[in-house]
Amino acid sequence: MKNKVVIIGCGNVGMSYAYALLNQRTYVNELVLVDVNYEKTVGEAMDLNHGIAFAPSNLFTRAGTYEDCKDAKIVVISAGANQEKGETRMDLINKNDKIFASIINEVNKSGFNGIYIIATNPVDVMTYITWKHSGFDHNKVIGSGTTLDTARLRYEVAKRINIHPKNVHAYVIGEHGDSEFVPWSNANVGIQNIKDFLNDEELEEICYNVKNSAYHIIEKKGNTSYGIGMSLVRITNAILGDENLILTVSSYDKDNDVFIGGPTIINKNGAEKRIYVKLNEEEKSLMQNSIQVLKDAIKKVNIK
Repeated sequence: MKNKVVIIGCGNVGMSYAYALLNQRTYVNELVLVDVNYEKTVGEAMDLNHGIAFAPSNLFTRAGTYEDCKDAKIVVISAGANQEKGETRMDLINKNDKIFASIINEVNKSGFNGIYIIATNPVDVMTYITWKHSGFDHNKVIGSGTTLDTARLRYEVAKRINIHPKNVHAYVIGEHGDSEFVPWSNANVGIQNIKDFLNDEELEEICYNVKNSAYHIIEKKGNTSYGIGMSLVRITNAILGDENLILTVSSYDKDNDVFIGGPTIINKNGAEKRIYVKLNEEEKSLMQNSIQVLKDAIKKVNIK
């Protein structure tokens, strides 16, 4: 079976995703790179293909055009303006809206009928914009959401109590941005409540570190790329492997008409089902705040 993926936007994030795909066992067997700088994608593809001999699977990469989206299973959009020092993710909306309108028009013209994965920030708003411009069913448009934030959370917890991050069962939900939060009432280590391991002050510090991770990384190296690249691989494999895996992607919340990070079942249909976590009163308030942040941001964009 041909599991073809097209990456649109081959900057730091797009190429970190491509490199992570090559170095992990994946269902993808053809990868096409599309970028305004075509010559760069030719070079990137050559460089990746020279490592196939060391890769766990035979993933062939090539430079291409929007026409290659026609028979793709997944199109990943990582194109757009980068978040600069001092900018929030929300500052990028107006920069990226016009870029996306053009991209999605070209992808749809190709006859693409697969699943969109969006990585460009502000990811929840850009996922909503993709849904509106594409005309696709909402389950076929997925944002990376708080998948990376959740991975950061599990790393921070695991580091403090000296266990593997996979044994930390906790999520970051809401906007991928300043209003995101951790519903600690649902957090466990193994099957034991997290508050048996960490006190409230430690949990608050972890939240701060997770929420500000991107700002700290951007300040030090100019961009974030490796973590989100690996997050995108996990989403990709969940789709192509029909895994019914729960990930905190940005999926459609029908009641509030927003795409927002939350536990979602991912399979061959895309975002199969959103899981509404039972929240305490404080967490409900935080979630409503995050929803409102996204609604206010969407209002600033002229989408019909």
